[in-house]
Amino acid sequence: MIKTLLVTLFAAGLAVSCGGRDYSGTYTGYSWQAESKGTTLEAAAQKIETTLTLDRKGKILDAKINFLVKGKDGKWFSRNDPAADVAVDFTADPAQAVLTNDGSGYTAGKSMFTVKTADMMSFYASAVDTDGTAALAVVEPITRYQFEIKMKPGFDFSLPIKNLTVGSGLLVPTVRASSGGYLKIKNWDNVADKHILAFYRDPYVLTGRGVFQGLTPDSTVGQLLEKTGIVFIDGRPQPREAAYGFSSLGGWAGNYKSIAEFLKGKDATKITSLIDWKNHRYAAGINTDNFFGVDAKSGATRTVQNSVDGIAGATVRMSRESTSYQRALVQAGILQEKNVIKGRF
Repeated sequence: MIKTLLVTLFAAGLAVSCGGRDYSGTYTGYSWQAESKGTTLEAAAQKIETTLTLDRKGKILDAKINFLVKGKDGKWFSRNDPAADVAVDFTADPAQAVLTNDGSGYTAGKSMFTVKTADMMSFYASAVDTDGTAALAVVEPITRYQFEIKMKPGFDFSLPIKNLTVGSGLLVPTVRASSGGYLKIKNWDNVADKHILAFYRDPYVLTGRGVFQGLTPDSTVGQLLEKTGIVFIDGRPQPREAAYGFSSLGGWAGNYKSIAEFLKGKDATKITSLIDWKNHRYAAGINTDNFFGVDAKSGATRTVQNSVDGIAGATVRMSRESTSYQRALVQAGILQEKNVIKGRF
């Protein structure tokens, strides 16, 4: 059944494009949370919306992707809105989050930062108090924990980043930005030797592009802070109010922009999915109802569902985004709903 589905899916664009149909128009498709459990789009609390504008031959003129979450007031807000309100309490000392039940339980530690934002993906913030105390918070993408560093007057900013480990007490995991981290930490002692760039096999997730590009474990803490906009004079950080940003591609907004840029100019009758489902590692995770990752064995969806390896030009979990994209193609008449592979959401 899966083999037949995939042949149909990837042949669909070629078959319909030969008919000379006019595809010009704007089309919208959705993927939504808990669809695999029977939840309808209207009842969903989270959804991904993909809007495509096509010319008559199916060329993608414009693409927009939006991650929408229903607030407590029943109104929708965009998770990929990069706006944030950040404050820093320099009187506080960051304290480690408490892990219980072999890591499945969690209690937030004490943070210097108060952050109000819809997007904590790849978030960072820094500030310097009038006495020269510097504070840095970085949401590490593999663990999804917010790690904080408080550097009081007299701190040696020439220390290499690799010296600031969890075990040293200088790098403090205070709060969890998301429970969906690629690396599930069971005990902080297990990662005592890790610094902020050491949670993955190499540091490119944080340093391969974006604001932290070029940093290495041997780079200094001062160089790390300079990347966030802090200025040093005579080796001392200059006072600055809290400022924030997003590392790597730039959080949800950056990731979705990357996908959109990848799609623009492509032939939608040939790019019928954001994921090449013919890959046997992915195809094995599709059940008879076309849901991906529902009946697969534990870990079977890790490769396509991760947040570290690029797919379709972006570093983002892609299976649910692909569903919304395919449903936009359904609206355009390029695919049929029966061909849509419903990603893990």
